[in-house]
Amino acid sequence: MTNYYQPRGIFGFNLFPPVIKNLLIINAAVFFVQIIMENIIFNGIPASYILNKWFALNPILVHDPFGSSFNFQIWQLVTYQFMHGDFSHILFNMFALWMFGAEIENIFGSKKFLIFYLLAGVSAGLLHLFLSPLLGSSPAFTIGASGSVFGVMTAFALLFPDRYIFLYFLIPIKAKYLIGFLIVFEFLAINSAHSNVAHIAHLGGALFGLIYLLLDKNFDIELKNLFRKKYYYKRQEYEDYYTPSSRISRNDDLDEAIYKDLNEENSISQEEIDKILDKISKYGYQNLTEREKRILYEASKRMK
Repeated sequence: MTNYYQPRGIFGFNLFPPVIKNLLIINAAVFFVQIIMENIIFNGIPASYILNKWFALNPILVHDPFGSSFNFQIWQLVTYQFMHGDFSHILFNMFALWMFGAEIENIFGSKKFLIFYLLAGVSAGLLHLFLSPLLGSSPAFTIGASGSVFGVMTAFALLFPDRYIFLYFLIPIKAKYLIGFLIVFEFLAINSAHSNVAHIAHLGGALFGLIYLLLDKNFDIELKNLFRKKYYYKRQEYEDYYTPSSRISRNDDLDEAIYKDLNEENSISQEEIDKILDKISKYGYQNLTEREKRILYEASKRMK
């Protein structure tokens, strides 16, 4: 059973659940250290460069401006997520993390959300490491929580697709459209190699968020329901086409008995099944009545 974080605060909702609050604090503290390091030099080498060499995400098997090889280490797949290039970089990432992540943490639970967040960043880093060289990107340090944040944003769009987000605090746009547009933009911007933005990492985080929600059986998202509905119709067409007439005649009496049991006055029509499938796509399987669930179950048995 999933342990959900119990929100407290304004109208029962905590604006800063524990993991979100700690992530904001840690990112701010690391950014403060980065600022200090910019004004310190060790043996002619900027301290900020040393910090990046050990904790930013380093490319693999290439050379840096100082003549030595980049220092890729496995822990950098986590540590790079807490470093940022400038104030606007950390401001946007932390605002997006709070805006979309607070509700996701309330649903996932704090432990599960933290694992999700970090794995989204790791996935983003791995995709960037191995795909960027193939697209001709120049080797450089990679820093920022954007990959993790894109994973959180994707989860929000899947769980709350019709939730309105006020762009510039004025223009209402549904989450699935706004976040979907941002993901498409990142995809179109992949070839802008000189933009100093790790677009591939952003896509890696979004891809992880999509796969995670599709595989998580605890969430009945709209995208899953669309796949189920398409599968249902394709399977029905297949059965209708390939089922021998003798098999149909043998099962006619049994099928009629089943449907009479479900509805003693009228047999269940295909139109009613379609309505149930539409209800699943809008509200999820868990919102079906027991009778509607029985209808789908017996309909699947009939197809077999």
